[in-house]
Amino acid sequence: MTKIYVGNLPFSATDAEVRELFSQHGTVESVSLITDRDTGRPRGFGFVEMSRADASRAIQNLNGKELGGRPLRVNEAQERSGGGGNRGGGAPKRW
Repeated sequence: MTKIYVGNLPFSATDAEVRELFSQHGTVESVSLITDRDTGRPRGFGFVEMSRADASRAIQNLNGKELGGRPLRVNEAQERSGGGGNRGGGAPKRW
C-alpha cells in the first residue's frame, strides 16, 4: 500500500470527491482530508492510500490537474521526521 499526499485542494473538496477523482486510476483504499484541530476547517491537503501500481498511475496523471480551479500537488507521501514545527519537537535536550 502506498500513501499519496494531495496538496492545494480547494477548501470545498470532500472525501467523496477526492475518492472519485483517484478511483479513475485504480482502487482507493482510504481517503483522509486534514482539518484544523481547533477550528475543524479544512487545511487544503490530505492523503489517499492505493496499491503501489495504482498510486504511481494516479500520481502521474493527477499531479498538476485542476480541481475547483486549483492545480493539485500529488506525490508519494514522505514519512514525518520526529520533530519540527512549533510543537515542541526537535533535538532532545541534554541535561
